[in-house]
Amino acid sequence: MRNNGKKDAFSIISIAVALLMIFFIGSALISVVAGGISYIPEAVKSEEIWFSVKTSLITATISTALCVFISIPSSYAFTRTDMPFRRISELIMELMMCLPYIVLGLCLLILFSSEFGKALKELGFQVVFDVKGIVIAQFFVNFPYAMKMVKTAFMQVDRRLEIIAGMLGASKWKQLTTIILPLSRNALISMIVLVWSRAIGEFGATLMLVGITRMKTETLPGSIYLSISTGDTEMAMAAATIMLCIAMISLTVINRLNTTPKYFRLNGAE
Repeated sequence: MRNNGKKDAFSIISIAVALLMIFFIGSALISVVAGGISYIPEAVKSEEIWFSVKTSLITATISTALCVFISIPSSYAFTRTDMPFRRISELIMELMMCLPYIVLGLCLLILFSSEFGKALKELGFQVVFDVKGIVIAQFFVNFPYAMKMVKTAFMQVDRRLEIIAGMLGASKWKQLTTIILPLSRNALISMIVLVWSRAIGEFGATLMLVGITRMKTETLPGSIYLSISTGDTEMAMAAATIMLCIAMISLTVINRLNTTPKYFRLNGAE
């Protein structure tokens, strides 16, 4: 009886702590939405807001596509091959996930300000203080997360299915496209939506590498930053409300797709 009483008391405390945090975070979000929703009509008429929305959507889509196309073969190399320097590569990926985004932006700024960056600029590919730099900043911030999610999905696929397919003559490419990717479908879609929504909200690395210039390299987070810095709190809250709506849509899609996949088993169980 005492143990049950202790468990009940702990459960009550846990619920109280969770509700307190939810109330605190929810109050902050509601205050922004309540303050910004009335300025949405004005924001919709703003050419600057539309420019920042368009820039955010385009750059986030391109950087997400890069993350997808590069994370899939990279994750395959990590999980299905004897990749050299695997542990060092994993440490680098983990380090990128731990570093503040502004530090990653500084690393990119130093890289693209070097002779390498100057050579790219002479070839017509300017990164620093250019929209292309936004894509690169978003990619480097999100790629470690994308690869981690894809690696986890690939590791959950039953390897015996690939062995049997190989015995039947299927190539590695065939195994990837007909077994691994279909069984990782839900995780891959969730990764795409999550990476895309994170790219929409990326700011630190972009600020360091590209800067925030009105109507040139201005994204939604950059628009909030510029509005706050000029004292235009109303427009900042309107832009923040738009970002919250995008985040809510992304989370809804993830939750709808985040179902436990049914993997085929050799014994016939699901």
